[in-house]
Amino acid sequence: MSSKPPRSRKRSALLPDLTPWRTVRDFRLLWTQGLVTYFGSFMAMVALPLQIKDLTDSPLAVGAMGAVELVPLVVCGLYGGALADAVDRRRVILWTEAALGGLAVVLFVNALLPSPLLWPLYLVAAGVSGLAGLQRPALDSLIARIVPHDQLTAAAALNALRWNAGAIAGPALAGVVVAYAGHATAYAVTITGFAVSVLLCRRLAPAPAAHDAVKPSLRGLAEGAAYAWSRPVLLGTYAVDMAAMFFAFPNTIFPFLADDLDAPWALGLMYAAGAVGSLLCSLTSGWTSRVRRHGLLVVGGAAGWGLAIAAAGLCTNVWLVLGCLAVAGAGDMVSGLGRSTIWNQTIPDALRGRLAGIEVLSYSVGPQLGQLRAGAAAGWTGTRTAIWSGGAACVLSVAALAAALPKILTYDAETDEDAVLRRQVPAP
Repeated sequence: MSSKPPRSRKRSALLPDLTPWRTVRDFRLLWTQGLVTYFGSFMAMVALPLQIKDLTDSPLAVGAMGAVELVPLVVCGLYGGALADAVDRRRVILWTEAALGGLAVVLFVNALLPSPLLWPLYLVAAGVSGLAGLQRPALDSLIARIVPHDQLTAAAALNALRWNAGAIAGPALAGVVVAYAGHATAYAVTITGFAVSVLLCRRLAPAPAAHDAVKPSLRGLAEGAAYAWSRPVLLGTYAVDMAAMFFAFPNTIFPFLADDLDAPWALGLMYAAGAVGSLLCSLTSGWTSRVRRHGLLVVGGAAGWGLAIAAAGLCTNVWLVLGCLAVAGAGDMVSGLGRSTIWNQTIPDALRGRLAGIEVLSYSVGPQLGQLRAGAAAGWTGTRTAIWSGGAACVLSVAALAAALPKILTYDAETDEDAVLRRQVPAP
């Protein structure tokens, strides 16, 4: 009989599972590197659009950042997936981090000019998006190689906890730095963050490609796409995520929602509420390490996201709206944990990079198109109607996808053929 008191056992069942952090050296390095990078990146993510606003005083000029970022992200995300399968993933991460630091230097030098130029800001925005697309598949596919199969959900929860901490504290700190110390200081902090990150990445163990890896090519990309198409469970994870983001990602119309609620002071809280809900979910994620039916997490979390967004659109009290947005963030976190675990448990190591490239598209294109849908719908039907109807459409589309791809609901980590095979085949 265990000597641990019942209440202590309940707490440990909710608290994040720290096993990957304690036992896997390279995971600790990647986790710490990511935390440092997030704070530096969020500093630039806040300073860059604010600098464009200061130079142009044009909402259109600020919004144009999204246009210049999308194409590099899509193209480099796909190529980055093929590259991650063909070369040492550690090298991809290291060199892209160094290049991102170089772009931060460009921002810093430009900010020091007596009259800062506008065009370098767009050039850097496009470059950062492209480098992120190149790097993300290598990062995502490396986790499955270094973390034991039965710890992948715990690793995903710890990574989510790191991201949410950065998403909440990073922008808040960046706003203070930009307001009181200026853009150049914010960019200097970003440069420092990437310098530390590069030093941490240098300590990672090599992660070479398989001996029979092929060079990046369109044929290789097609091979990865064909594998994904042949796996209904994978298709379900991509489709559910894209549907949820397309129909129920209203961030772009939060300023108008704040005006409708006569609460312009709450705009910043609206942007942060989802990350707060996601963080609370991460802090109580210990139970997810014992889940086997991860497809249920994907579908249930996405449906919860849609329901909460619909409720936010219907509520007239700003505090209830903020609560609904926090619940939505928690739902998105649950769905994301399920997706990440399925990807890492089932995809062969030789294809992980290319499939990670497809994953980059699934969780980046959806929000971009979702913002376009939300803005268009708000102009046609009104802000709150655009939000609640999008949430309802999200729930209906997730239900339809689950019915069309039922294997995502029946996925079981202990019995799924691909998951069992990956567990039996060690990484190279």
